[in-house]
Amino acid sequence: MSNIIPVNDKKGPVAEYEKKLASGHLMPDRAQAVLAQQLQILLQKIETLENNSKSFTWKKRLGFKENRQIKIKGLYIYGDVGRGKSMLMDLFYSSIQIKKKRRVHFHAFLQDIHLRFNLFRKNNPEGGDPVPAVVKSIVEESKLLCFDELQVVNIVDAMILGRLFEGLLSHNVIIIATSNRPPDDLYKDGLQRERFLPFIKLLKNNLNIEYLGASKDYRLEKILGMRVYHYPLGKKATVSLDDYFLALTEGYSPSVDLIEVKGRVVIIPIAAAGVARISFAKLCGEPLGPADYLDIAGRYHTLILDDIPRMDESLKNEARRFITLIDALYENKVNLICSADAPPQELYVLGEGAFEFQRLVSRLMEMQSEEYVALPHGLI
Repeated sequence: MSNIIPVNDKKGPVAEYEKKLASGHLMPDRAQAVLAQQLQILLQKIETLENNSKSFTWKKRLGFKENRQIKIKGLYIYGDVGRGKSMLMDLFYSSIQIKKKRRVHFHAFLQDIHLRFNLFRKNNPEGGDPVPAVVKSIVEESKLLCFDELQVVNIVDAMILGRLFEGLLSHNVIIIATSNRPPDDLYKDGLQRERFLPFIKLLKNNLNIEYLGASKDYRLEKILGMRVYHYPLGKKATVSLDDYFLALTEGYSPSVDLIEVKGRVVIIPIAAAGVARISFAKLCGEPLGPADYLDIAGRYHTLILDDIPRMDESLKNEARRFITLIDALYENKVNLICSADAPPQELYVLGEGAFEFQRLVSRLMEMQSEEYVALPHGLI
């Protein structure tokens, strides 16, 4: 074991981090090493508490009274894009030996909360407060919540988070979150932000705040070395996209993502580590709308899109959806890597919508620039 982190643990985020160093998948980074050690300590605290709770079960049957549990503070990790926040949290999550745990992108978590609220209202037509019931259902499922990319962009979410997190923390749910912003910058300049400030205070009181300091942006370093727009279509373009997906998701296990938006399910055939891959036919040939594309744009920092065809009036619906998709990706600073039948300016040149397509061409050209790729993911 290297001497970057002076610990003897054979399992946990420290050991997994050092394996990545030894294999050459990561370069030594002092700030990452320190954070891995902090996550190791947190893991040990949680597992010790979990084991103590299990050992008390038989004592309880004999009439012993349980001592009041000591609350364990969670962790809020913030720093620039590509610093390894999600990677380190995932090493922690995959290592910790507890059953009731959940790792989820924060945008997907909020979507799940709104679905639970809607279900409560459907089952309680006479009215009532959904927050306690939703908190109870989450507590029954998870003792540990790991949120990736915590950000707040609209007033609806901003107004419910305080009570929701207060309920979770009161039930000793441990929260770990990554974010590009420090807590004090969350929902910055948002409507009625003064009503959101108690949530920030709640985070700072119940989670240790850790900054993963500036160093190399490993994600940016990988993407900047890639050609992001490939034409014409063919085996060479497909192989390039295969290689790029593998490079960007190295160390992660790809899986199918099911995204539910307003009762409709969008299937992403393969995704991992904030990277999604799907064909043009699946994403723009199906009857999807702005809400679907905005959800995808909020969930992934990189979209790999296969087989964009030349478009004319016979594909005008697909062309409109493609414009809507690119607008959503552009506004959320999502990196686009794609294969196409032609360069951007030749994708759609005739028929209704050709003028509208010129704005899309401009955005596609800009999205290939280093300046765009270097922007942080999310609404600015």
